[in-house]
Amino acid sequence: MDDKALRQLIIDELDYDPSIDAANIGVAVEKGVVTLTGHVSSYVEKLAAERTVLGVKGVKAVAQEIEVRYPDQAKRSDDQIAQRALDILHWSVQVPHSDIHVKVEKGWVTLTGSVEWQFQKLAAESAIRKLTGIVGVTNLIEVNPRVETSDIRQKIIDSLKRNAEVEADSIHVAVDNGKVILEGKVRAWYERSLAERAAWSAPGVKAVENRLTLE
Repeated sequence: MDDKALRQLIIDELDYDPSIDAANIGVAVEKGVVTLTGHVSSYVEKLAAERTVLGVKGVKAVAQEIEVRYPDQAKRSDDQIAQRALDILHWSVQVPHSDIHVKVEKGWVTLTGSVEWQFQKLAAESAIRKLTGIVGVTNLIEVNPRVETSDIRQKIIDSLKRNAEVEADSIHVAVDNGKVILEGKVRAWYERSLAERAAWSAPGVKAVENRLTLE
């Protein structure tokens, strides 16, 4: 597929998504790499546009340059955003709010602190994304487990063995300072995704490098 045809597919898909007002979004394509420009009225809409474009067949990568321009009535001062961010973290049962710090500058939220689980880091960011008035989120929360490397590896291996859809004996798991490396062969791409999900679900995992290939 050439870039011109791919660009039209992307424009059609953005127009089709009811959660996106694509009137002010520009699309450029070069060798399958898509650049999005223009502006939208919320951060959630910006993320939705990126997600939609990544779902179009033929897209290799997305350069996100869309700005968030809130209507005057939707604008919030930084201190208001900070307070609402703290409130929403406090209400979330998945987030250890006392260990997370919030900084807001010109509508951009930066999260710092420390948690034990990767899903807690992601849950904090997911909660903040829903706030109106923000223009972006930087998640600098660190994952600091209270488990040994050998424990992380064993928990992942045990999880793989419990999954009937994964050939656990064909997957090699290595852990180095919280980073998990998966190597070996799988029978299908969905099996590769299941293995990666099992790795992320282990306590203390900071990163996952998925080197699994198809048989």
